[in-house]
Amino acid sequence: MSEERIVRHTRETLPRDTKTDWARIDAMTEEEIEAGARSDPDNPPWSEEELARALLVLPFEQGKERVTMYLDKDVLRYFRRQGRGYQSRINAVLRAYVGSQERR
Repeated sequence: MSEERIVRHTRETLPRDTKTDWARIDAMTEEEIEAGARSDPDNPPWSEEELARALLVLPFEQGKERVTMYLDKDVLRYFRRQGRGYQSRINAVLRAYVGSQERR
């Protein structure tokens, strides 16, 4: 997917002409919402173990800085094989490591 096709929105700029029936959603009970989520084969419920391991990752607010660094060839090859966005994935791995060290 090319970068020019990516569109970012904030709550204020989100298009209002969606096809979502918000009145129906607002009228749903918690039980109906949970039953719908449980019945979705693409989104199975999380186990207690998965929930315990879950980590909230917030966007970094201060922007990014260009750096030059040396990585082992096999490490770089691994991330590049995953396709576009490999640098962002490397950053996410480093961020998770920093988070785990800060929680110590």
